[in-house]
Amino acid sequence: MSRLELTPWDLQFLLLDPIQKGILFHKPQSQELQNSLIHHLKTALARTLDFFPPLAGRLGTVVNNDDNTQSFFIDCNNAGAEFTHALAADLSVSDIHEAKYIPEIVSSLFPLTLPNYEGLSRPLLGVQVTELADGYFISCMGNHVVMDGISFWHFFNSCVFHFSKENVAKLKAKANSEAGTDKISSLQALTAHLWRSIHNNNNNNNNNNIIISSQKASIYLLVGARPRIPLPEEYFGSPVYVGATEMNETELLKNGIGHAAMKINELVAQQTGKTARKYVEDWVKKPEIINVYGNDFGWGKPIAVRSGKGQKSDGKMTLFPAAEAGGIDVEACLAPETLRALEDDVEFMEACTP
Repeated sequence: MSRLELTPWDLQFLLLDPIQKGILFHKPQSQELQNSLIHHLKTALARTLDFFPPLAGRLGTVVNNDDNTQSFFIDCNNAGAEFTHALAADLSVSDIHEAKYIPEIVSSLFPLTLPNYEGLSRPLLGVQVTELADGYFISCMGNHVVMDGISFWHFFNSCVFHFSKENVAKLKAKANSEAGTDKISSLQALTAHLWRSIHNNNNNNNNNNIIISSQKASIYLLVGARPRIPLPEEYFGSPVYVGATEMNETELLKNGIGHAAMKINELVAQQTGKTARKYVEDWVKKPEIINVYGNDFGWGKPIAVRSGKGQKSDGKMTLFPAAEAGGIDVEACLAPETLRALEDDVEFMEACTP
């Protein structure tokens, strides 16, 4: 393998930031393992790259003489990935894991915070192992042109709200009951709860009074095209696109979780193989500019997941499976006043697990 052509799915990420995720561990009890840990991880990275040649390459370009345009591709030239060993002796596991709000220093624990197009000259993959006073934070950067979330986690959670398995089940039951159906999934119910709660607490709407508003309440979902095309499991790329739905903000807040969840359920049902193919076909006609806690390096599973600063904007939600089976951790990037209002929202916090 020497060259991989890029698809419209991949090219949409050129001007955006890379995928950045990190996992937090306590230090292993064995001193021998502590002494060999960095060498072990560096060696494992080198060996793993043998099976992922695109990640050891760089982005390349070629000029098309017929129309004088420029095309991007992955040059599998074995230029290498980046491995960094950093020390943060004054930082402890509890400083990261137990903080109410994700500390600013966490963003410095990720390597290669560069736009994806920088992959023309910089590594497409970076791994940083930061040794804390009592643990390790192992972070990974993956160029989003080269891989999506599933590819990223194949290779290897800013405020976190945790929803236990029991509370997720209650939200699901409530949503299905209100909507008079059994089609609403746990994820759809939780997403609806987040959608309603954020709008209820935005713009100081947290006084439990329904404000008459003409504002549109929109929600955007990243849709994976892999199972919808379908694509083979071995496919390595970024086959994702955005699906959206909206309603009047008053309609969203006046009606219960079941109404919002059903709207999301209908959006998901519309995402078929035909829809995914149409996305790419439309791109050609008119171009437009995922097992998190399964990582065990020999001293136990991670206790938390955090992400870098890339693609952070007000209203962005990132959902991770929780360390506890069946639970969900939500990394919420919100305006400070909205975040504080959410924490004072009794209905929202009843479903959130401290």
